[in-house]
Amino acid sequence: MDAKKLFIPGPTQVHPDVLAKMATPMIGHRSKDASALQRSITEKMRQLMFTENKIVFSTSSGTGLMEGAIRSATQKKAIVFSVGAFGKRWWELAQLNGIPADLHEETPGQPTLPETVEKYLQTGKYDTVALTHNETSVGITNPIESISAVMKRYPDIVWMVDAVSSLGGIKIEVDRLGIDICISSSQKALALPPGISLASVSPKAEDRFNKIGERGYYLDFKTMIRFIDQKDHQYHCTPSLPHLFALDFQMDRILKEGIENRFIRHIETGEFTINWANHFFRTFSAPGFESLTVTCIDNTRKINVANLNKELSERGMIISNGYGDLKDKTFRIAHMGELTIDDMMEVTGTIEDILKLS
Repeated sequence: MDAKKLFIPGPTQVHPDVLAKMATPMIGHRSKDASALQRSITEKMRQLMFTENKIVFSTSSGTGLMEGAIRSATQKKAIVFSVGAFGKRWWELAQLNGIPADLHEETPGQPTLPETVEKYLQTGKYDTVALTHNETSVGITNPIESISAVMKRYPDIVWMVDAVSSLGGIKIEVDRLGIDICISSSQKALALPPGISLASVSPKAEDRFNKIGERGYYLDFKTMIRFIDQKDHQYHCTPSLPHLFALDFQMDRILKEGIENRFIRHIETGEFTINWANHFFRTFSAPGFESLTVTCIDNTRKINVANLNKELSERGMIISNGYGDLKDKTFRIAHMGELTIDDMMEVTGTIEDILKLS
């Protein structure tokens, strides 16, 4: 199978040196080496997340920790704010786990605004908030800065954020914003193969877990925290050690690039793609809320996206069609992880050539 350059919102391009680290010889997952490995990743991840909080890991996609979080942290009732398919997943997970939860869905293409969050929280009905930071199905980044100001007026509410497609590409200052559980996973802007997820956990969230008690085992946050505390940074089940080896190495690469430099690179690739989309088509998301890791493009020219992708594949690259009900109405071009401005010029230039755009 010929390798294609991926411009899809995950999995993303993985550097060959990172892939090679997955072939590191195994160690015992209950050994001092395993503790040192997880502790090393934690220290580096804290820098990327701008936090002093504990970091938990899960051999699962981000959905696994989302499920564990809403189950472990909701004592009274959760309110889920959704701007797309992955935001709604928080609510679906709550329903499947018997967790009381309400859902607020925005009109497609529109963000969750702080006044919307305020309206729900002032009712006093909720003790947990679940929100997607960056929604790949519609290419929107929610304004967590202004939402943070609202959340700080409700200090007893646990705030959970899905940062699966933003961590490592968009700056998220976890402690300053007051995010209690910030979840991400390997295959997006962190640019590793899929298969491991992580979350920062605030002391307030820990207190909530302790009040509720265990809810399950494999995805239970209280259990995961206990193993960090009592087993010196070990995972409570056998982890994917190859992913941990690769993640530790990738964090070194990220720190060598420079965290701020990495964010700047994503701003450059994001703004380039957004401007290109608005020149030839139109971005689907509301102006000012466009994602810097994936651009969702309104198919105003009614192009056949499947045919376009077939032509792109023959030239060694792949983009993504729209998600769910937006499959034929939109298409998406990701610009996260290892991708550079030259990569974005290449893929957009190739699309112009295929579609004869001018």
